[in-house]
Amino acid sequence: MSDTLVVRVRVLEEWDEIVLHVEPSTRIGDLKRMALDAAKVVQPESGYLMKFRGAELPDESRTIGDERIPPDAGLIVLRRRRSPVR
Repeated sequence: MSDTLVVRVRVLEEWDEIVLHVEPSTRIGDLKRMALDAAKVVQPESGYLMKFRGAELPDESRTIGDERIPPDAGLIVLRRRRSPVR
C-alpha cells in the first residue's frame, strides 16, 4: 500500500493554491491537469508548464516519486508563454 502525499500547487493563471492528495505514482502531467481543473482553467493544458523549486518539470510522464517531490511540497503551474504587463 502506498502512502498519499499532500502537495500544494499554485496556479498562477488564477492565483489559486490547490491542495491535492496524490499517490507517489501520480504522473506530473496528471498532477498539472488536476490543478488546472480545480482552478477551473479552460485553456488547453499543453499551454502550461509545471515548476518545482524554480525548475521546470519538462518530462510530464515522470511521477512525483521519480522527481522526489516531498510531502507538502509547493509546485507552480504557469503559462508557457506569458503576456507582458501593460
